[in-house]
Amino acid sequence: YMGSAREDIYYWLALRSVPGVGNVIFKRLIETFGSPECVLSASLSELLKVEGIGSSLANNIVRFKPDKKKIIDEIDEVERLGITVITLNNSAYPERLKKIYDPPPILYIKGEITKEDENAIAIVGARNATTYGRTVTERLSSELVSYGYTIVSGMARGIDTFAHQGAMTAGGRTIAVLGSGIDILYPPDNRDLAGKIAENGAIISEFEPGTPPERINFPKRNRIISGISAGVLVIEASNDSGSLITANAALEQGREVFAIPGNINSRNSSGTNGLIKKGAKLVENIDDILEELIPQLAKREVDMLNKEERHNLSGEEELICNLISYEPRHIDEITFGSSLPSSRVSTILLDLELKGAVQQLDGNLYIKR
Repeated sequence: YMGSAREDIYYWLALRSVPGVGNVIFKRLIETFGSPECVLSASLSELLKVEGIGSSLANNIVRFKPDKKKIIDEIDEVERLGITVITLNNSAYPERLKKIYDPPPILYIKGEITKEDENAIAIVGARNATTYGRTVTERLSSELVSYGYTIVSGMARGIDTFAHQGAMTAGGRTIAVLGSGIDILYPPDNRDLAGKIAENGAIISEFEPGTPPERINFPKRNRIISGISAGVLVIEASNDSGSLITANAALEQGREVFAIPGNINSRNSSGTNGLIKKGAKLVENIDDILEELIPQLAKREVDMLNKEERHNLSGEEELICNLISYEPRHIDEITFGSSLPSSRVSTILLDLELKGAVQQLDGNLYIKR
């Protein structure tokens, strides 16, 4: 005897393993019959009434004999790993994702998806991100979190990692969607990050435990990243970037697509600038995102973004701050521009760093935060 929750999951896993039952058909069958158990006990004539089900698929379902041991082993493994299984008709299943054309019937989750995650924005981009990409990602990610948004990404190296980290540093929630089983973390160097994400949100996958991160899984994964979100922000992407697959999925699902413009000489900008040419919204600051997602949002005061005010800077600090931009600038250049003694500039920079207004990079370079 399996217990009612296990038994329910058993039938979902069984129906998913019927040859020919993909996500779209699965969704239609559930809409028609209410549960996988009812689907598996339906008659041939009842099944043939469902749109998209021909006689061979109806026969597959009627004759299907589940591999009971294999399914129960999977349920045991999921429990052993501390993974939650959420099915399409479960109230915890993300509302937005439910409405896409081909939602995954089953989601494996480490951590927790909450009601507040309905306000989610995806941030995706290049694995080999530049300093510019990193700063913009961390800044927008933490600002979006301060407006109550959950940041969704794919836990890849580069922009994805910075998006998750930016959200958590600002005390917000973040969701990572994987292209492998939850027990197979990819890339492996993000193991620590994964643990933190599960504590401050969730790691989710439609792939059962043990699924390796094969190439074919990532486009499928990307439709979940966009499907769970109200909009997708692409920060850096070359023309062959997986982020563009996410952006296309977002358009198909009727989501907003945002892109950060980049340097025209940089390979990492070809994808984002191309999206802008095709009509993605060009983003320079958080207002560009909020006004699309919150139509009733009047043009707010920009105090939230006015870092100088927010950090309560002195006259000299403000002077130095204005000499620093989102492009790395060397301390000598800052000193020259300020006409202050270099020892004074070093002290002010340290104060600004402590106030969180600027960030020091290697080689005595500084950027605005």
